[in-house]
Formats: sequence, C-alpha cells, structure tokens
Amino acid sequence: MTRNAGPGLGFEESLLFEQSRPGRRGAETPRSDVPAVDAAALLGDALRKRAPELPEVSEVEVVRHFTRLSTWNAAIDLNLYPLGSCTMKYNPKLNERVARLPGFAQAHPLSPESNTQGLLELCWRLERLLAEISGMDRVTLQPAAGAQGELAGIMMIRAYFDQRGEKRHKVLAPDSAHGTNPASAALNGYEVVTVPSGEDGILHPDALARVMDEDVAALMITNPNTLGLFEEHIVELCELVHARGGLVYGDGANLNALLGVARPGDMGIDVMHFNLHKTFSTPHGGGGPGAGPVGLTTALAPYMPRPVVEKTAEGRYAFDFDRPHSIGRLHGYHGNVGMLIRAYCYILTLGAEGLRRCAEMAVLNANYLLERLRPAYHVPIDRPVMHECVISDRALADTGVSTLDVAKRLIDHGYHPPTIYFPLIVAGAMMIEPTESESQEGLDRFADALLAIAREARDDPETVRSAPHHTRHRRLDETRAARRPILRWRPGSSSN
Repeated sequence: MTRNAGPGLGFEESLLFEQSRPGRRGAETPRSDVPAVDAAALLGDALRKRAPELPEVSEVEVVRHFTRLSTWNAAIDLNLYPLGSCTMKYNPKLNERVARLPGFAQAHPLSPESNTQGLLELCWRLERLLAEISGMDRVTLQPAAGAQGELAGIMMIRAYFDQRGEKRHKVLAPDSAHGTNPASAALNGYEVVTVPSGEDGILHPDALARVMDEDVAALMITNPNTLGLFEEHIVELCELVHARGGLVYGDGANLNALLGVARPGDMGIDVMHFNLHKTFSTPHGGGGPGAGPVGLTTALAPYMPRPVVEKTAEGRYAFDFDRPHSIGRLHGYHGNVGMLIRAYCYILTLGAEGLRRCAEMAVLNANYLLERLRPAYHVPIDRPVMHECVISDRALADTGVSTLDVAKRLIDHGYHPPTIYFPLIVAGAMMIEPTESESQEGLDRFADALLAIAREARDDPETVRSAPHHTRHRRLDETRAARRPILRWRPGSSSN
C-alpha cells in the first residue's frame, strides 16, 4: 500500500482505491426484473463508453474505512464545538428517534394530504410554537437553511413594497452584521448601506437616524449582535424605521440567548429567521440538512412562500396554494421535514421553563468563559455578554502569534477552533459560543487549553506558529487552496 494519493486527496481518503483488487465485492445486487432494452438506442451519446473507475473492495474494508474516517472528524458528540454565531449545541438522541419513526421517515413528499395528516399537523403546530416563542404572527417552515430563510424574508419585504407601489432601493445593516445580511439584500436588488456601531459595540439611534429615509426598505439587525451584546436601543431603532415606513428584519441566528426571556416581535421586529440547529438543537453541517423557518407579522403574511399548511373547518390539515401574492416556492417539497420534527420534539421536551433555562445557561456559560480567558487575551468590548463572547490576539502581538495560530494549536488540544476574524470590526477576533450544552468542567477544559496556548506563545512561540502537530495533515497552504482548489481525485494521479 503506497502513499501516492492524488491531488486533493490524502493518504487516508485514497485507501479504498489502493485496497482495490479485481473481483472483490462488498455487496450483491439482485438480478434486474426490468425488461432488457437497447441502452445505446435509448441513451445515445450519453451512454458510458467504459465502466466507471470505482474501487473493488470487500464489505469489511468499506466499513473499517468509513468508521476510521468518522473518528477523525470533529463532532458535537465528541467535544465542545465553539463556533461563534454558527455554533452547534448537543443533538438530543430522543429527537433523532422521533424523526426516525416510520410514519415520518417513510412519508413520501408527494403523498396525498389524506395520508400525511399527522405530519401536516406537526408542521401546523410547530409554526404556532415558533410564533409564540418569537412574538411573530405567522411562520413559514419552507426555507432549507438560515441563509435561505433570510433571503425569503427580504423577498417578502420587497414583495410588500412592490404591492404598495413603493420603489425603495436601500437596506441598512450594522457593521457587525453577518455576511449573509448584505448578501441577501443585494440578491434582491437592494443597495446595502452600512451603519457604524458605537464604541460600546451596539447600534445607536443617532447613527441610524442619519441614514434612515423613505428610500430605505429595511434595517437588518441581529440581537444579540455578533459581539454577543444585547442591542439596548432595539425598540427605539425599530420605531425610527417604522416612522419612515420601513420594516425591520431580525437576524435570528442568536435567538438562543433570548428563549423564554424576550421576544423579537415584542421589540418591533417585522420578520426574522430561525436557525433550528443553533436554537432548537437540530443537526448542522455534515449532520444536516439545515432548516431556516421565518417568522413574520400579519402585514407580510400574504407574501409567504406557498404552499402553507392550514387547518380546515372540518379539523383536517391541508396545503393552501391559493396565495396570489406569494413569493412562490423556495423548496422542492415542503421544507427539510426531518429537521422540523427534531425541533418540534425539542420544544415539547423542554417546555417554556426549559427553553428559558437554556437561554440562562447559555448566557452564564459565555460569561464564565470570558472571565476565565480575560487574563491572557484581549477583550475588545469589556462588558457582560449574552450567549457568546469575543476575544482577540492583541495581547499576544509581541510574541508573533496570531489568531490563526491559536486556532490551529487548539486542534492539537482536540477542539474545533472557534470562529476567527469575525466580527470584522474586531481585529484578530476569536468568537466563542459554548451554548448551554456544556458543563462547567467542559468549559474549564476548553479554557485551560486556550490559556495553555497563550503561555506557550510566550515560552515557545514557534510551536504555536507551526501548529497543528498531531493531525494527519499539517498546516495547509490556505491561500493556494482558495485560489487553486482541486475538487476531484483521479486514480493514478501523482501527489502534490
């Protein structure tokens, strides 16, 4: 067995090809019961000229290969996953069990309504639970991710103004906004105007007032914001926008800090998305797919994506397609239903008191970490935080160790790095969100790792700068990977 892996594929990933031996099989396919056809006549030039180059390996080799790869992945089931603003909380296994019930897991997306009444009722009930939690009037479950939910919200805002005959051209976003905020606005044809935060890290009414006019369709704001700070002026900010006829989009990525404590709708938010993986514990990333329901006020309800699940006068559940002002369908079927089931289960399991406890523990955990890390790292906005905290590498500047180096060295300690270099308004930022899932002992282990790296930066900075050292691949050339990505491995290619 050689180590001559091809471009874009390391030794481990090419093992299946290298173990390949003619005639080995890991599965037997049953004889086809479909009548034979002339494939060449049917497919023409689309017919393959030769068989695909696939590895020929036994079942035990396949199982061992993928089991081994799974142990090399970072996962929330193995350790703290501290990605600020896009974190993962633990995925309760009860939720997984419910989502796998045959009536849910085997429901075909094109099944008639008469065969899926239970699933439709779950969607109808989940919409109302999310509306109650957020203080919104309606919720669409269709968007397949938080970013698509955000896009849907801005599409509804645009449809709202188009219906009114108002040609507004601008969307406002704070300088601490998630990158998807200006992207969603630009995709809808809006000019994005950045509003600067104050020195205390939050948005102030006077800064908003200077750019707010009748040409502004919406303000997009995250609360708590990406610095982990509560936007204290949120009610006044919403009133300023509404006074000029605009709407307020609430980026719901950080709703985990508010569960059961405060509701965005009560603050003046007109439309917002939910990240079910962040707030309601559904899998994310490789464990996805995602889901990004959107809450909205009654004024925006005519523009919701269609179809919408409604309860009929007879007490049954049906899809309502008769929505002439809808922005249309955003998902091939009716949303990523498996994620909706998991979120519904999570909400019912915890109840109102449990959800509030989640928010309280998330805030406590973030502040605890901040206090532990304060002696070794720079704290850009030195005040209590909500669900996440931001530190920077400024205190390590004299060692030559950067935020990227700290992140790479954390991998040697067994942790996925936090979000780095974001928010953009903090140089060398490290953004950490522990969620409520972690115990004090788990938080201490993570803090101890970061503190050990800070000490190492002074005693042996080169070890930090050249990290990671214990992974199967050393530090990659990230510039080259971004500019010259190799996305496919070809058998027989030489390694680079």
